[in-house]
Amino acid sequence: MTLLVFIFLLAFVQARSADVLASNSMFGPRQMTGLLHGSVTVKCFYPATKVNRYDRKYWCKESTRQCSTILSSNGYISREYEGRATIADFPDYGSFTIEISDLKESDIGSYKCGVGLNDKLFFGVKLDVSEDSVVPEDAQLFFIKQQGTVTITCDFGSDYGTERKYLCRMTENQCSTVIDTYGNVNPSYKGRVLLNYNEAPGSFNIFMTQLKRQDSGLYLCGAGRYGISGETQELNIHVYEEPLLSKGNVEQSLVKGVPDGSVSVECYYDPKGNVTLKYLCKWRKNGCTKLIDNFGEVLDSYEGRIVMHDNPENGTFTVILNQLQKNDAGYYWCMTDGEQEKKSTTELKIIEGQPNLRGVKEINVVPGSPLSLTCSYPCKYYSYSKYWCKWKNTACDPLISSEQNQTGLVVNCDQDSRILSLNFDQVAPTDQGWYWCGVKHEGHYGETMAVYLRIHGAFQESKEAPNAESDNDAAISEIDARLRKSKIAAGIESPTESPAEDNTSKVLLSVLIPLGVMFLLLTTIFAFVKFRFFKNSDRVSVGSYRTNISMTDFENANQYGAKDNSCMEEAHETQLGEMNEYAITTGSPKEAPKKTKRGSKEEAEMAYSTFLLNSESISAQAPSNSKT
Repeated sequence: MTLLVFIFLLAFVQARSADVLASNSMFGPRQMTGLLHGSVTVKCFYPATKVNRYDRKYWCKESTRQCSTILSSNGYISREYEGRATIADFPDYGSFTIEISDLKESDIGSYKCGVGLNDKLFFGVKLDVSEDSVVPEDAQLFFIKQQGTVTITCDFGSDYGTERKYLCRMTENQCSTVIDTYGNVNPSYKGRVLLNYNEAPGSFNIFMTQLKRQDSGLYLCGAGRYGISGETQELNIHVYEEPLLSKGNVEQSLVKGVPDGSVSVECYYDPKGNVTLKYLCKWRKNGCTKLIDNFGEVLDSYEGRIVMHDNPENGTFTVILNQLQKNDAGYYWCMTDGEQEKKSTTELKIIEGQPNLRGVKEINVVPGSPLSLTCSYPCKYYSYSKYWCKWKNTACDPLISSEQNQTGLVVNCDQDSRILSLNFDQVAPTDQGWYWCGVKHEGHYGETMAVYLRIHGAFQESKEAPNAESDNDAAISEIDARLRKSKIAAGIESPTESPAEDNTSKVLLSVLIPLGVMFLLLTTIFAFVKFRFFKNSDRVSVGSYRTNISMTDFENANQYGAKDNSCMEEAHETQLGEMNEYAITTGSPKEAPKKTKRGSKEEAEMAYSTFLLNSESISAQAPSNSKT
């Protein structure tokens, strides 16, 4: 007797386990309510395997002995439901719907929606028919496979545009917050849930990714405060385990990097789907900041640090982030705009260590000089393919490179490191920018290292040649700087004078320098003219009086001299001291006749005539003096 009871219990447990397994493989609403003489639509979900897509779908009503089929996708329909029940299958979405119209009280009961034969793969649904004018709103259903993503849209109208928005999970006595617009996030959902506003006031989206079986349950999205004010909408999420989940389609959930190192994140999408936008964003409590997308838009602070490689053939895009810092740690989301596309998240942790690719991180050169960029890699990367590329916001395409110390086949790697180089014959200003050294293995991007090449003399912004005005400004600035230094050294000016005084001195210099140049020019011209005038003049000395007399003013010097001598009486010569100067006096002390006024020309002629007479007298006296 005991053995029979044990066998019965074992059979019951196995049958119950089979029912639970079958029930867990499908999903649908547990309770549906329709108005009398109205209609109801039941949506059931199933795993979209190749077998399930084309297998029989059915809707049956439970009884004490069996579950009697009402209709199926093979075309069968029960007589009492003819004309008021339909079934529609959507294999691409892994779901089918049953619509029943002209509801009657006899329709009340327990049903099953399933795939294949009855009672093999199913989900139980209870149907109720109400005579009230209003029925409760049915919960939104979401059937998501494990590691998948669900997108939820909640809209409460413009009346709740400024109210708090939230998602909470129902428990026995309360609704625990998962995320809200105040920045509160449940720790078990950190990095896996996003809340974004839509353009319409009161409307928002909720994304949940990396879903687990334990995430299945009843949720509420709402505006306001749960149980106090506002409105809510019921959400029923079911997470199922896909039978044949390939490793290639499982997104990585954790990557680790070291300071100054790099990481790569692979994202998946359906290459046959209508996907136009792909991007990576960094998760935060109040949203997700986009870092890069497939159109080349890159966040300013990530220029030279991040790049995206798209591979439509296998439906992946890879994002590489290098020059890692401690604040790069966090959660990163792969996002696309396809309706059925999965959103995935990857956590980045920064750990202690050194990057495997090493080299100089910044190089300064002048145009025209040769250059070789090098990076060393360890022996473990010996079999990897290596490359150099120049970074752009849209891609980092490989350049021509060479490997040093690598000749033919290498049996072993006995060196601590190897060198990958990129050689320039002559560096040009256009070569300035970021260059990446990296490795690849079996089509997957690995570690990278970034080097910034700075070309001295390369214009950063303006490519126009400098004009004279800018040269003058530069010269004035240099002179002003020198004057300022000398003033500071002499203690005339303080090093911390206001910028207004500096500007004043610049203005004064800009005015005084042209005036000084004009003054020098006029002085030069005046000196030149004066020199030309003196060149055509003879200097004559008469006693202590010196004057410049132009010889062109005289027509005949002897004539003027004779005329002047006739007016003079006997002359006496007297030597003055030891100097060879002689004073001329008249012979008798007669009263001098009244002098008439002479012009400057006449006085000059008289002076010259006197000079000639004195010269002749001195010449005549010279022999007699020598004799004595």
